[in-house]
Amino acid sequence: MANHQSSGGLSHEKIETNNFLMIVLILIVLLVGGLVEIVPLFFQKSTTTPIKGVEPYTALQLAGRDVYVREGCYNCHSQMIRPFRAETLRYGPYSVAGESVFDHPFQWGSKRTGPDLARVGGKYSDEWHRIHMINPRDLVPESNMPAYPWLAKSMVDAAVMPAHMKALRTVGVPYTDAQIASASEDVKGKTELEAVIAYLQGLGLARK
Repeated sequence: MANHQSSGGLSHEKIETNNFLMIVLILIVLLVGGLVEIVPLFFQKSTTTPIKGVEPYTALQLAGRDVYVREGCYNCHSQMIRPFRAETLRYGPYSVAGESVFDHPFQWGSKRTGPDLARVGGKYSDEWHRIHMINPRDLVPESNMPAYPWLAKSMVDAAVMPAHMKALRTVGVPYTDAQIASASEDVKGKTELEAVIAYLQGLGLARK
């Protein structure tokens, strides 16, 4: 009995005093725990099926989303309304996974440097967004958001859109051949500012 306790204690001591072994065991535990939490989500209908009214982004909206990500807008704005009274009163219905099945990567988070944008679609006019992007303080004097005037002059790169949409189709976004074929023409002559506005105006409409 004494030998058994001594052996068990020694084994425990060996783990605690061996940094490499401890790190390996911690990583294994985290990996198993992560798999148990994450893998089932890939098979739940609520996380893999779009809710009613959610459609893949149009070519112009997709181009705007690319600009949104490129400019780091997600660093200050989230697109996840949490199920708390303070948030739902301010922003609207809380976010559900079915809204973001076509987002790669999704823009969820809890950053609140700027307001949450999950329900911003249709809240303001296109002209409001245009002025706000060019100089936010023209509309919100206390805003600390940087201005993006160059977006009004930068043109969308129409040539890359078909390949982009094909890549998204490989991960499950149901773009048709016709949508991909017309993608370049759909964004031809459009500025990046117009694209961002189109993207923002489409956010959250299905849950409003």
